[in-house]
Amino acid sequence: MPITLEKINDEQLNQILSSQESHFLDLKSIDIKPAKLTRSISAFANASGGEIYIGIDENEIDGVKYRNWRGFTDQEQANAHLQVFQELFPLGQYYNYTFLSCDGYSGLVLQVGIHKTREIVNALDKRIPYLRLGAQNLPQETEEKVARLRLDKGIDSFETSTVKADIEVITNSLPIINFISSVIPSTEPEQWLKKQQLIINGKPTVAGVILFAEEPQALLPKRCGVKIYRYKTTDQEGRRENLAFDPITIEGCLYHQIMLAVKTTKEIVEEIPKLDSGKLKHIKYPDEVLHEIITNSLLHRDYSILKDVQIRIFDNRIEVESPGRLPGHVTLNNILKEQFARNGVIVRLINKFPQAPNKDVGEGLNTAFEAMTRLRLKVPVIVETENSVIVYIRHEKLASVESAIMEYLVKHDTITNRTARAITGVTSESTIKAAFSRLRSQGLIEIVPGTKNNTAAWRKAR
Repeated sequence: MPITLEKINDEQLNQILSSQESHFLDLKSIDIKPAKLTRSISAFANASGGEIYIGIDENEIDGVKYRNWRGFTDQEQANAHLQVFQELFPLGQYYNYTFLSCDGYSGLVLQVGIHKTREIVNALDKRIPYLRLGAQNLPQETEEKVARLRLDKGIDSFETSTVKADIEVITNSLPIINFISSVIPSTEPEQWLKKQQLIINGKPTVAGVILFAEEPQALLPKRCGVKIYRYKTTDQEGRRENLAFDPITIEGCLYHQIMLAVKTTKEIVEEIPKLDSGKLKHIKYPDEVLHEIITNSLLHRDYSILKDVQIRIFDNRIEVESPGRLPGHVTLNNILKEQFARNGVIVRLINKFPQAPNKDVGEGLNTAFEAMTRLRLKVPVIVETENSVIVYIRHEKLASVESAIMEYLVKHDTITNRTARAITGVTSESTIKAAFSRLRSQGLIEIVPGTKNNTAAWRKAR
């Protein structure tokens, strides 16, 4: 991996020194032993990734902690530290590093970016994995903790575990009878289920029960249902006194759950009045938004966690909470680009259903985001908690095209049609041209002298 050297200014240096160690940041002295450093590397790689600065001392005087820059004398002095990255990541993946210098300060600080890995990474000193939580590196020293980490990262999947039940719960059920008629070539339910590894050693698997049992919740209680709440409030938390009615429970096989959860959520949301331009209107989302986000939450949830998917409908937003952290190497930063199926069997087989809910495998969230942007609605916000992923869908429109252009010109001297399309999500050049024309007629902007046609740039009127 090539080594780069970058010079930073005093402001950037002070920003590093004043940063608080967190779930995503660690500061280390050059005196740290390379093997001990691998605890932080392991912890970040096994969690959500993070950043380490090596060359920052922390001292305490009269109870007050302060930091100072004390870097490596040269790049060669950091060789022992660099070698641990190559030992942990022999393929050169999952990390990058840069040496930083600053005028007036001695030595080079090593800035290392650690990416979330597909595999479990062990620290070298104790040969066990660590996990980053807050500003701590927590050892995962028991079999139970390692097993949980394997599930969280998607190395193991609960869907392949067997359930203590007779195979008849999936071989003679209504869902399998309805489904098997569409299988090519024609076959018998038990034969097909065994071929698909949904029956193992005479027992149905979790995936088999979720897909084809008539009441999976009876066999896997609190692991595979959906709860829908309607709170008449815009508060951050929903409270019992704000409930419009008792929570709705959606049960049944997965295909039925997805369809009914989407339909029920849509009906409840469209009953919510919203004041728009002085008139009360009912809230509407593009059909694919609720469908894709709810489908995604059910297909990719961690079925080993004793919690149902929760859909919370507020006056100003919808929250869809799916049990389990983001699997594999997926992070909040790359979730729209990367694909990783925690429940690969479920995702693959439900795609074989007539009118499959996941027609475009891997494109669900992208479809939802694009649909919101097309209608000038704020895109969903995704948050990862300690044990779940929550998608927030807000009942809010984006600023008008004109407002977005003027906001951009507060911090930038000029704007072009291409830039305006990028910041507004509008794909039509003519729509942007019309917005520029309206702003010019109001005396708010003017064309930059010497620019015209396809290269035209605009600035605030002077």
